[in-house]
Amino acid sequence: MVLPVTPPVSPMLAKAVGAVPAPDSVGGGLVYEPKWDGFRVIVFKDGDDVELGSRGSKPLTRYFPELVEAVRQHLPDRCVVDGEIVVRSGEAGAQRLDWDVLAQRIHPADSRVRRLAAETPAEIVAFDLLADGDDDLRPSPFSERRQRLEALFA
Repeated sequence: MVLPVTPPVSPMLAKAVGAVPAPDSVGGGLVYEPKWDGFRVIVFKDGDDVELGSRGSKPLTRYFPELVEAVRQHLPDRCVVDGEIVVRSGEAGAQRLDWDVLAQRIHPADSRVRRLAAETPAEIVAFDLLADGDDDLRPSPFSERRQRLEALFA
């Protein structure tokens, strides 16, 4: 895999604060994201090669084969995306993110991994584009990276 961004990648992390700051309280402004109840993931894609890594660079790829296929189908040929792996549960219209079900997906037995991938499929909530093709986007403002990410799914 030859990408302009390689592991380890230290993603931006949320910080606890006493009150929600105003969007213009820092230079460049602030962007607010909901707290996703999942696993932080950095997605590396180079052609058909896909790697899913945790924020601590631990490999997650083998636990989420359905995500590997989704990344191959929906992301550009060469990219690095920061996001969150989540699992929804409940009836349509009343679904919620289910941490307990997601945590069960980390299992040593390949047969169980495959069964859970079918029974409780995961999804990726993408929120930052770190590389696109040969471009390392990390020096770019988040607003530009986010626009490029949204354009991938338009």
